[in-house]
Amino acid sequence: MDTAVYEIDNVLRDYSWGSTTAIAGLLGRAESGRPEAELWIGAHPGAPSTARRADGSKAPLDALIAEDPEHFLGSESVAEFGPRLPFLAKILAAAQPLSLQVHPSIGQAKAGFARENTEGVAPDAANRNYRDDNHKPEMIFALTPFEALCGFRAAGATRKILLHLAACFDLVETAIPPLLVELLKALENPDEGAGLRNAFERLIKGGEDVSHTTAMVAAALISGAPLAPYQAELSTVVSLNEKYPGDPGVLISLLLNRISLAPGEAVYLPAGNVHAYLHGLGVEVMASSDNVLRGGLTPKFVDVPELLRTIEFKPVAVPLLSPQFSGLGQELYQPPFREFQLQRIELAPGGEPVPLAQAGAAVVIVVEGSIYLDSPKGDLQLSRGGSAFLPAAEAPVNVHPVAGAEERAVAFAVTTALDAG
Repeated sequence: MDTAVYEIDNVLRDYSWGSTTAIAGLLGRAESGRPEAELWIGAHPGAPSTARRADGSKAPLDALIAEDPEHFLGSESVAEFGPRLPFLAKILAAAQPLSLQVHPSIGQAKAGFARENTEGVAPDAANRNYRDDNHKPEMIFALTPFEALCGFRAAGATRKILLHLAACFDLVETAIPPLLVELLKALENPDEGAGLRNAFERLIKGGEDVSHTTAMVAAALISGAPLAPYQAELSTVVSLNEKYPGDPGVLISLLLNRISLAPGEAVYLPAGNVHAYLHGLGVEVMASSDNVLRGGLTPKFVDVPELLRTIEFKPVAVPLLSPQFSGLGQELYQPPFREFQLQRIELAPGGEPVPLAQAGAAVVIVVEGSIYLDSPKGDLQLSRGGSAFLPAAEAPVNVHPVAGAEERAVAFAVTTALDAG
């Protein structure tokens, strides 16, 4: 086994909603001329990074790890998560809204994956819900202003927005759509979870009245009805309807928290949280899974019954994630998931090194300047856009500024949350 710090090459996914400029600009390379949505950094079998060995040969990261999981991942990680890298990191660049979606719990993922296998649903079938048997809790760290929908807001707060919409119809001398009245009544339910479920289910099942009401709402807002004090929420309705006219997700967006993250802010998303990223560039981290149940704003398959079984119908505060600072100068983002934590590393020219908070394996990507990874058995210098895989056997690793550098360096590292220090 050649113990080393491995430089890795990562896979770029060109989904249609991606930005043509953001990832290239962040990593300091030429634009490809096509949408660049996600850069996958990890060992997910759907698009594993490629590791460069010391002898110059290359191997997919999942295949490399499979050669000796305990060496690469650590015995504690293998015992808890199995012989696979527990997390997947991404650079995500949304120029257009992603679909409304929710991720299953671990129990739902295992049961759903087994069920679809038994039913003979092809692994790549368009109507496949479960691509693997893992859950997919995640977090997003904003690198630019980042816009999103995230979890149900309190029913009473949503009623105020819908009442404002009703008043808008009066202003433009149009009858209030009956569906809007239905939603207001559903949200009066003293059982708030039941009210949210009834409103969501009424919309997600679609129908002519849903598409017609969506068009009426958008038309009223475009015709000059006042958006204030709900500028963000109502302008989102207009913009979503422009891209997905009449889609149930347009009005579903009014049930959800509409959030704006400043650069450096982060949120985490547990199982059952309905969300959609709308616009922005960020570092996304998740458990290593590709399980997504969609709920609108997409031409892709929407399994309404399975979606309704997966969603947590309860209002939530926006799950902001504040950094924790250690006495060693580490800036850590630690959501309540064992699979991963994110470390932001900033180094001043000539400054002190920062220890990598590593528990098991880790991946690192540089977004500004250059860094030097110093481990007991292997060292590596990375410049902007470069990334590395650090086996568990390489710990401890210190991250140094490069000697003579005249600019700061910024990198991100991901490891498990198994008592990283």
